[in-house]
Amino acid sequence: MPPIRTRFDGATLKSLGDRIMELLKLRTLPVSMKLLGDPGELGDIPGLRRPKADRRFALCQLVTQCRIVGITLGVTEENLLAGHNCGAIPGLHPLGETFLSGQELEGVWFENREAARQHQDGMPRLEGGSTGAIAMSPLRTARLDAPDIVLFYATPAQMILFINGLQWKRYRRYVFTVTGETACADSWGRALKSREPSLSLPCYGERRYGGVADEEMLMALPPGELARGIEGLEGLSKAGLRYPIPPYGMQIDPAEGMEVSYGAQRKKR
Repeated sequence: MPPIRTRFDGATLKSLGDRIMELLKLRTLPVSMKLLGDPGELGDIPGLRRPKADRRFALCQLVTQCRIVGITLGVTEENLLAGHNCGAIPGLHPLGETFLSGQELEGVWFENREAARQHQDGMPRLEGGSTGAIAMSPLRTARLDAPDIVLFYATPAQMILFINGLQWKRYRRYVFTVTGETACADSWGRALKSREPSLSLPCYGERRYGGVADEEMLMALPPGELARGIEGLEGLSKAGLRYPIPPYGMQIDPAEGMEVSYGAQRKKR
């Protein structure tokens, strides 16, 4: 089935942000991201800030500013590393020839030019120049009308429970991608291109420059898919499956614990 594409009003977006924070006990704020064709549209977004004109950033740094500081940011090509993968993934510019060839990554992340070139060629990304600007804001502010995707960072335990929520009513076996370095291609790049939930292992660059913690993973997905995952988390909660997950013990017969869940269902039949 195709992903859910639903337009939510501000109150609903705020509710989604509050509910996912409560259900998963997230440590940082979920962030909404919207691609704009015309940079002039940034002026219509309330409370929006722009990065300093004389500074360039990696996009993961700006996402982290939103999720930790709680600000709303507007980003254009000149705010990001020149010609780098950062702006190419969301379509702000095409990759330059030196980056496409793998020349910049040879001897850094890859032993040879061909391996580096294959990495650059295989990254999920939007068509270069298809995006004029990007707006990012904490989801609960509801400042972005109809965001394209939502991002949230969480631990592996929180992530698997959220994926269980996505599967609550409509089962699907999820397969995610691992690009390696430039892992933003696996999160917002893949989600923007495919409109599918996209889980990533944040890369060295995200952790060094974007401040991502060792235990954090990143989920990117359309707002409708977030709503479906939250509905599933609430269903799981009613069944007694919640975060944090209480450890049962490695030397205890699991039958007693399992009986609480599975036995209750047998009694209902």
